[in-house]
Amino acid sequence: MSALFEELDYAPTPIGAISLRRRHILALKTDVFEILLGEEHLMSSLFTASEIALADKGLAALSGEALDVLVGGLGLGYTAQAVLAHESVADLTVIDLLEPVIRWHREGLVPMKTELADDPRCRLVQGDFFTMAASKEGFDADRPGRCYDAILIDIDHTPDRLLHGGSKGFYTPDGLSALSSFLKPGGVVGLWSDEAPDEEITALLGTAFDEAWAEPVVFENPLQDGRPFTQAVYLGRKARD
Repeated sequence: MSALFEELDYAPTPIGAISLRRRHILALKTDVFEILLGEEHLMSSLFTASEIALADKGLAALSGEALDVLVGGLGLGYTAQAVLAHESVADLTVIDLLEPVIRWHREGLVPMKTELADDPRCRLVQGDFFTMAASKEGFDADRPGRCYDAILIDIDHTPDRLLHGGSKGFYTPDGLSALSSFLKPGGVVGLWSDEAPDEEITALLGTAFDEAWAEPVVFENPLQDGRPFTQAVYLGRKARD
């Protein structure tokens, strides 16, 4: 049996101290990896259904091959890993604000070790996703204005519960319209939420995209006797013409 608790890394960042820790849960006989910002839990390896669904549902809304995908938010890497599981994906760029998070993947401290860092289709880029989304240059310094088939975002808890103030202007008709300029015709934007579908968020996406809808993601919490929880993936499609 592994040690019951281990802090794998702790580092200051511009938005507060971030830590990566591993806990062994005796009742489940498993290790759980967690990312915390201060005392706030950002992600756990025990609950990954909706992060994976963000990738699977977003890519299911597309057709074609050699897809070019952008993910905002790296975390423990489950959305990015699920994107790369699709053979239709030719290239994946993952943007994360926090250097330590990217370093954890390069050093193999996370559950999937260096899988993402080693995949030739995947680039891990440190940067402010929301600042890039509001710029004219976009997300690729080598190819200003580069467009993607899918942009999948897993950063804030919800548009009303922000990780930090830098994303406030993003969840507006103007902010989402600016993002749409980096989507190819017919491209899809996906937005993760740790709450059940909300009609107001779907309506907000509808102000910037030709189609908008929400997909509920239901999973069971093994720490609460299998109690079901519902989170959401919101999707918006840019007009094909």
